[in-house]
Amino acid sequence: MCSLRVPVIDVHSDNFSELWPSMLLALKTASFIAVDTELSGLGSRRSLLNQCVEERYKAICLAARTRSVLSLGIACFKTLPDKGEDTYLSQIYNLTLLCTEDYTIEPQSVQFLVHHGFDFNKQYSQGIPYYKGNDKEDERHLQSVRTLFLELLRARRPLVLHNGLIDLAFLYQSFYAQLPDKMMNFIADLSEMFPAGIYDTKYASEFETRFTASYLEYAYKKCKRENGKLMESSSRHLVVEFCHYSPAMSAYVEYRLCSLPDPTDPSTETPNICERFSAYGWCPNGVKCAQSHNIDLIIEEDEKCKQEKKKRRRKRKKMSGTEVHTEMDSLPPSKLNSGVSLKGNDMEQGEIGETDSLMNNVDCHMEDDKDGSRNLLESVSSATSHQPEKTPLSQDCAPAGASLPTSSAEGGTHRAGFDAFMTGYIMAYVCLLKEKDSASCCLPDCINKIYLSGKNVPLQIAKSVFSKSSRGHAQKMRLISSVGS
Repeated sequence: MCSLRVPVIDVHSDNFSELWPSMLLALKTASFIAVDTELSGLGSRRSLLNQCVEERYKAICLAARTRSVLSLGIACFKTLPDKGEDTYLSQIYNLTLLCTEDYTIEPQSVQFLVHHGFDFNKQYSQGIPYYKGNDKEDERHLQSVRTLFLELLRARRPLVLHNGLIDLAFLYQSFYAQLPDKMMNFIADLSEMFPAGIYDTKYASEFETRFTASYLEYAYKKCKRENGKLMESSSRHLVVEFCHYSPAMSAYVEYRLCSLPDPTDPSTETPNICERFSAYGWCPNGVKCAQSHNIDLIIEEDEKCKQEKKKRRRKRKKMSGTEVHTEMDSLPPSKLNSGVSLKGNDMEQGEIGETDSLMNNVDCHMEDDKDGSRNLLESVSSATSHQPEKTPLSQDCAPAGASLPTSSAEGGTHRAGFDAFMTGYIMAYVCLLKEKDSASCCLPDCINKIYLSGKNVPLQIAKSVFSKSSRGHAQKMRLISSVGS
């Protein structure tokens, strides 16, 4: 069985300065950067899915201005060409944040985060402080989240998100400047902020890989599952490696062990799968749902359905002598096209629920580090050196028989850092699948296309000849280009 042991570095106010050099180095040397956020709420879900995209943007702006980012996940992926074109070094940070201004926090968001292990006591005692909107002082020489975001922009690397429109708005409002009132100005700003492009793995999962479902955990596990098959067949496959951290870092590093599922016993009765969760990664009953939310079972069922459809298609072709094609063949094979009947409200809650992190039952868990001398070998100084490629690394998959903790079928924690890693992993696998240049993360069919819930076309991040950048953005761009960060 192939296991992925992912180290997530916990960053808070007490160690922010200590970890600052390593975070900057990770940003500057990355081939692409994946980001995810945990939010205090989103406001009206129905407004966020308004058919008018401009009205939808106004609702997102209202949410970003009145809610806060509770934690920020950053996963840096660096190609290691000396180890193969599809080998990456991944460094993952989970930043606990505390907005210093008044903000709204929604009960359902709190309940979800508490259930999945978010420590609000830690947030209020050790959260890294930040303020929203325009700069209040010269940030160039400060070690702050706003400055870290400026360094991310200075790195000029591709930015990768999953269902990323809301994340982009919150990142902009929380760490950059006041959001412009009009969407066309926001788009113009983004096109200049990220010249290497923005990639949305939800869009890629639907329109590039054509997965049956495209919510984050499903897409990640599907990619990891398919990559495992490539490994077993000795085909070209994705390899992710991680730094070994020193005993001095043991208090900051949490490990999440993710494994491919064991082969199922055909004689074992398969539990009923929750259709809502299967389609959108969200269920109104949460952990109280009597049906299964197991992603591995969901993927297995989808693969069985796919094989059955292929058999029926071959049978029809054999009977008619010609292959039958339908108009739907060109569309993403969504759950709705696979016979799952959901109400419109379920669809809306599912799409927004994914962005609001309303997921559960992750076949991954955080492993307490009980043997720092074995797991944490690299010193902080080594992690911040200018030759990270020489760092001892642990491979994506542990060898058979390796001593690893047993993974749990239920997820006990939820981290923006690990979600960012899953997002980056999907991106790396899609690059492999499409046989593109992984070093430049170039997917021409996906660049600057942001998934829009309920729409058949994405939001294109491209500056229009009729739009101009906002004033706050122009000031920030001058700061980014200034010497002496």
